[in-house]
Amino acid sequence: MELIVGMGEYLISDNEGDILRTFALASCVAVTVYSPRRKAAGMIHVVLPSPLDSKDITKRPGYFAATGIPLLIGAMCQRYGCLKEELHIQMFGGADSINSQDIYKVGLKNIDAVKYALLSMGLTILKADLRGNDSRTLEMDVKTGAIKVLRQPI
Repeated sequence: MELIVGMGEYLISDNEGDILRTFALASCVAVTVYSPRRKAAGMIHVVLPSPLDSKDITKRPGYFAATGIPLLIGAMCQRYGCLKEELHIQMFGGADSINSQDIYKVGLKNIDAVKYALLSMGLTILKADLRGNDSRTLEMDVKTGAIKVLRQPI
């Protein structure tokens, strides 16, 4: 079954027939998590580095790197019994703006916030496909953990 990870959402699955998919990662960053031992997978589509106010923490915690990454990792460990050291972590997205006058650099800030969240949890990033000027769509096979990246210029 195809499971769609929307902006600011995360999903986990141990159903070997499932495919996790997220669309149109530009400045957003997706993190994929896979346990080869448990055949369990997870994905989050992070939109911004951190919550803007306290309401955001409860209303949309998956939207932010600071709150969403711990939720994703916690869900994988609690639901499937994964150990942090067995998780294969990958990052995708964080594209640069096509506007050369972009002062916000959201893609770069998202990358930094996601890396900080992962590293502060003692996790290692095995692979990263970041920055550039492409929008990425990801497909993750729960059975194998394989990631397919489809690119389109922004």
